[in-house]
Amino acid sequence: MAQYDVVIIGAGPAGMTAAIYAARADMNVLMLDKLAPGGQIINTNEIQNYTGVGTVNGAELAYQMFEHTQQFDTIAFDYATVKEVKDNGSEKVVVCEEDGKKFTAKSVILATGTQPRCLGIPGEDKFKGNGVSWCAICDGAQYRDRDVVVIGGGNSAVEESIFLAGMVKSITIVTMFDLTADPIACDKLRAMENVTIYPYQDILEITGDTKVEGVRFKSTQTGEENTIKCDGVFEYIGLTPTTDCFKDLGVLNKFGYVEVNDRMATKVAGIFGAGDCVTKNLRQVITACADGAIAAQEASHYVKNLED
Repeated sequence: MAQYDVVIIGAGPAGMTAAIYAARADMNVLMLDKLAPGGQIINTNEIQNYTGVGTVNGAELAYQMFEHTQQFDTIAFDYATVKEVKDNGSEKVVVCEEDGKKFTAKSVILATGTQPRCLGIPGEDKFKGNGVSWCAICDGAQYRDRDVVVIGGGNSAVEESIFLAGMVKSITIVTMFDLTADPIACDKLRAMENVTIYPYQDILEITGDTKVEGVRFKSTQTGEENTIKCDGVFEYIGLTPTTDCFKDLGVLNKFGYVEVNDRMATKVAGIFGAGDCVTKNLRQVITACADGAIAAQEASHYVKNLED
């Protein structure tokens, strides 16, 4: 089995930043990902709030990040689907699904991110990342003075709708139940003049030929159908952390997120977390990169202490 100072599971912004910082700390690094490097930003048409970059296509930013990692001879990348991580004290074993491939490491950084829950309706995949978004902070500015639909009624949906309402022409909120967020936030949203709410709806389709044109839905109470015209759709029906392969480590909370402290350390020595898969309040490219830098720094301290 190949051995490394640190194996980083996940090659999104958190994982790639961790790799760069680990390499600069003279560590021998392996990044693993089952898909192309970049994580969820590959599906984002425009990123406008990554400091110093300006507006950039998500896939382009991912490519730039990966190219940066490849400037270091001590960073290796491999396509692999991690099956489990075993903690053997000073040695960690990363087991992959592909032919039982295994890697050993002195430390591991868990940076597998999340997947937005999807509706599975017609038009969703067609316009994913280009008209259908899961992040108002990332993509909201491109809909300034335009009409959008927000799907969902929980805390994320309501908070992001309040944020969007300050820049877009109109927001139509379509939710399968009523608003279920904090009452104060719900009251604030309902009081906004450019907000219309359709509770108790079954969302049927995102319409459009070459671009998003509207959302079709049906009342679960009366059966009445409506189609609301819009320029973009934001879905907030929850996130799912991609952490099933870590369930036996004892580092996940009841929602499946990796529990870490302010140094990105889990309760298992030598195992760290970073990015959207960890417990946190703000999930953005820039916060993922910050997590990765901290996790790599702490992992390097851990490895040096092992060697000493």
